[in-house]
Amino acid sequence: MRSVKREVKIYQPAKSTMQSGRGKTTYWLLEYELETKRRPEPLMGWVASQDTLNQVRMRFDTKEEALAFAEKNEWAVQLSEPHARVVKGRTYMDNFKYVPPVTK
Repeated sequence: MRSVKREVKIYQPAKSTMQSGRGKTTYWLLEYELETKRRPEPLMGWVASQDTLNQVRMRFDTKEEALAFAEKNEWAVQLSEPHARVVKGRTYMDNFKYVPPVTK
C-alpha cells in the first residue's frame, strides 16, 4: 500500500566541541533525508523547507533498535558507523623530550 519509500540515516552523534567528556554520545539517531531543497524564506530570510520531517530526530539506545524500527517501516537506511577513537598515551615527561628535526 505504501507508494513512498522514505530514506533515513542512522548514526551515532559525535561529541560536542564544548564538552571534554564523551557523554551524550552513546545513543543512536535516526533522521529523515531531505526530500525538498532548503531555500531562504522570502519574508524573513530564514532557511526553510517544504518537508517538515527534516526536523524529526528519533533517539534509540542501540543501533539494532534503530535498524529494526526502520526495517519495520520499510525505509531505505543509510548507516554511518562511528569512527574508532585512537588514544595515544602520554606522560608529563613527553612534553620535554627532544625530538630531532627531520633533514632531507
